Amino acid sequence: MGRTIQGLGSAATVLLIVHFLTAAEQGYYYTLWSLVALQSVFELGFSFVILQVAAHERAHLEILPDGTITGSRKAHLRLASALQKTLRWYISAAVVMGIVLWIGGAHFFSLRHESGTSALWAWPLRATVAACSITFAIGPVLSFIEGCGQVTAVFRMRFFQSIASTLAAWTSLLSHHGLFAPAMVLLAQGAVACIFLSTRRSILVPLLKLDSREWGINWGREVWPFQWKIAVSWLCDYFVFQLFTPVLFAFRGPVEAGRMGLSMSVVTQLSAIMLAWITTKAAPFGHLIAQKRSADLDRLFFRSLRQSMLLFGGVALLLLMGVILLPHIWVKLGHRIVSWPVFLLLLLTALGSHVIQSEAIYLRAHKREPFLLQSMIIAATMCACVFYFAKASGTLGVAAAFCLVLGLCGSISATWIFLNQRSKWREVPVV
Repeated sequence: MGRTIQGLGSAATVLLIVHFLTAAEQGYYYTLWSLVALQSVFELGFSFVILQVAAHERAHLEILPDGTITGSRKAHLRLASALQKTLRWYISAAVVMGIVLWIGGAHFFSLRHESGTSALWAWPLRATVAACSITFAIGPVLSFIEGCGQVTAVFRMRFFQSIASTLAAWTSLLSHHGLFAPAMVLLAQGAVACIFLSTRRSILVPLLKLDSREWGINWGREVWPFQWKIAVSWLCDYFVFQLFTPVLFAFRGPVEAGRMGLSMSVVTQLSAIMLAWITTKAAPFGHLIAQKRSADLDRLFFRSLRQSMLLFGGVALLLLMGVILLPHIWVKLGHRIVSWPVFLLLLLTALGSHVIQSEAIYLRAHKREPFLLQSMIIAATMCACVFYFAKASGTLGVAAAFCLVLGLCGSISATWIFLNQRSKWREVPVV
C-alpha cells in the first residue's frame, strides 16, 4: 500500500513538475535525485547486512511487546553489538557523505552554470545534502528493527512515510520551490522515521546500553567478508541505474536529462512497488534460513516472485499504452518524457532487473554475496555504454544498451547463478 501510494503520488508529482518547472529545471530536479542516490557509495550495503545479521540472531530470541528480550544470552549480546557498531559507522559516514556531496555537487552543477546568471541549484543542493545526511544516519536503525522481526511495524511506518513525502513534494512544487522538493521529501521521511523509532526506544535503548564485549560480533571476521561484496554490488547498482541522468546532463544538457530522469522515475516507482512483494520477505527469509527450513523458504519466495511478475507485466502494459497516447492527449507532457520505444526498452529492462533483485535478496539472505563478479561486469559495461551512447545518440542509445546489458544478459546470468548457488546451499548447512 505504501509503495502504491508513493507510485500514485509520484504520478501526480510528475504532472506538477511539468506544470511548475521549466524543461531545464526538470533536468536539475532529477539530477539532484541522482546525487542523493550516491549515498549508496557511503552506505556500503550496510543496511541489508544489518537486517540479515539481526534476523539470524533474532531466530534464537523472543522480543516481547514491552521490549524485553528473552532467549540465548549469546544471541542477545550479539544483537546489541550489531546495533552499536552500526550506529557508530553510520554517524561517521553521514558526516563524510555530506561534505563530499556538497562539494562534489556544487562543482558538477557549476559545469553547466552560465556566468552572470543566478545559480538556481545552489540552495536546493545544500538543503538536499543536509536532509540526505539526516535520513542516511536513521536508515540502518530501521533495517535493524525490521531484522528483529518487526516487519509489519516497519512497513506500516513506510506507509506513512509515503504519504508524508508525497505531501512534502507537492507542497514544494505548489509553492513554486520545486527544486527544494528532494530535500523536503527526505526531511518528511526522516521525521516519520524519528517518530517511529521513539516508539521503539524500549528495545533500542537497552541494547545500546548493554555491554556486549563478552559475545560481541567480530565484524572483520564474521561480517566484513560478506559486507564488502555487498558494498561493491551496491556501488555497481549506482552506475547501472543512476548514471544516466547526470551523464546526459553533462553531454546533452538539462532538457534531455530531464526527459530521461522523469521516465526513469516512473519506471523506478513501478519497480519499487512490485519489489515490495520480495523486500518485505527479506527478514523472514533470513529467519527461515537460520532455522534450516528450505522448503518453506522456497515456497514463500517463488509464490511472491510469481505474483509480483504477473502484476508487473500488467501495469507495465498499461503504462506503455499511456505513453503511446500521451502526445495526442497532452502535448506538453509528451515533450517532457522519452518516446515510447525508449520507454518500452526501460520497462523491459526493469522487468529483467526485478528478477535479478528478487534472486539477489533470496541468496543474500544466506549472508553471502554470489553476484559480485556479475555486478562488476555489468556496471563496467554499462558505464562504457552510457558515456559513449549519451554523447553519440542520446536517450535511445542509452536505453538500448541498458536493455541489452542488464535486461537480457544480466537476467540470464543472474538466473544461472541463482539456480547454481541455490542447489549448492540446500545441500550444505549455512552457518
